[in-house]
Amino acid sequence: MSGYEIYCELRDKNLLINKPKYWWPNAGSVWCLISTILTQNTKWQNVTKSMSNLSSIAPINLEMLLDIPQDYLATLIAPSGFKNQKSHRLKLLAHNIINDFGDFETFKDNVERDWLLAQKGIGFESADSILCYVCFKEVMVVDKYTQRLLSAKGLEFEEYHDLQGYLQNEIIENWGSISQENENNLNLCFARFHGMIVEFMKK
Repeated sequence: MSGYEIYCELRDKNLLINKPKYWWPNAGSVWCLISTILTQNTKWQNVTKSMSNLSSIAPINLEMLLDIPQDYLATLIAPSGFKNQKSHRLKLLAHNIINDFGDFETFKDNVERDWLLAQKGIGFESADSILCYVCFKEVMVVDKYTQRLLSAKGLEFEEYHDLQGYLQNEIIENWGSISQENENNLNLCFARFHGMIVEFMKK
């Protein structure tokens, strides 16, 4: 089964009904940025608890992350686990975004993958999640769910980039057949494809 056939199979299951347009909640926001860090090594339900705690004290933005004491931030995000590590990394990321880009919108427009990978605690999956869901770049996120699904279909990949490249190329090669359903938006297609995989594998 090809990557395009997998896409069509998942699309026909209507897995994203009642989900946000880009699947990840609050795409394009600082909320989304923070949640990409908090979701590491934990369940999404725990992330939503942490984000609810943060939202209850102040509007979520980079300045809030910079101003809040780290020990208090750690307490608020505790449901996501690794609270001290993640609070430190969030504050450092906010500082570096302001220092290198000036503001969040400039960051979204100009950040590159190498910059993200140079940040403490950001690996391939987190970097691509930020690029796809926060910055709306034409990048598809692949994760353990993606690996398991394709393996079950007889497609084995040893490296993250090989798996990512395969799926991205499958979408690009068949773009004429699927572009209209994704509003001629390749980023939206990648975002929803990843979302479909996760929703399907969680069932």
